[in-house]
Amino acid sequence: RLDRMVRGVKVELDAFCVCLTHSLSTEEEEVMGLLIGEIVDDYAVVSTVSMLRRSDKRKDRVEISPEQLAQGAQEAERIAELSRKPMRVLGWYHSHPHITVWPSHVDTRTQAMYQNMDPDFIGLIFSCFNTDSQNLSRIELTCFQSKLTPAAIEGQEIPDAVHLPVQICRRANISQFCLEALNKLPLILLEEEQGAFKEAQSENVLSQIHNGAVFVRSLSRFMEIVCAPAVQMLESRLEQNTAKVKRLKAEKRRLQEALET
Repeated sequence: RLDRMVRGVKVELDAFCVCLTHSLSTEEEEVMGLLIGEIVDDYAVVSTVSMLRRSDKRKDRVEISPEQLAQGAQEAERIAELSRKPMRVLGWYHSHPHITVWPSHVDTRTQAMYQNMDPDFIGLIFSCFNTDSQNLSRIELTCFQSKLTPAAIEGQEIPDAVHLPVQICRRANISQFCLEALNKLPLILLEEEQGAFKEAQSENVLSQIHNGAVFVRSLSRFMEIVCAPAVQMLESRLEQNTAKVKRLKAEKRRLQEALET
């Protein structure tokens, strides 16, 4: 049905944090990934994500190849088998660095293309690296689908964006699948930089020195803004969990003593 849409979107907190971390990994170009979860009572519930490597870095658009979509479907099947839940690819997300959160005409056309194959397909946009009137950092999130019409499906007109209510759902811990996705981020960024470095190879000695310096600078930047904060976050989580285990053990001893008396 052309008018079918989900009622809203619920994003689990750990999946939201992974998407946001990916979006903040670069302010030069847009990044993208696939949303994995399930449909519950006509709501799209996003539980984890699959980050995608960009084959072509652009400031104003991203593209998901059919091969990447197929790989995302395979990843969703793996997660469904391990979690014993009907997980599947629910949609896509991408970043809007230094620009508004509203979807562009390219975004709505891309969304309409995917939605034509799956009416429940959704899109998330993370607008980052912006500041408000008080010069404070501002991050915005929107969720949308495209309003499908026969003309929009045929590419004869630009489909309108329909914004959906989105809710961030708190979790007590980080899921195994979100941890796996977060661990893949440095590798994805490394592969992208290695690909760009190989494409820029030149026989000119000065060009080789320059490209090598740019490559090393990019790796250092990734270590600073991606790897180091991720390690700090995990160490903080470990401290919190260790303290929680200690409190629970103390509570267990107290209850055992109460039972014995």
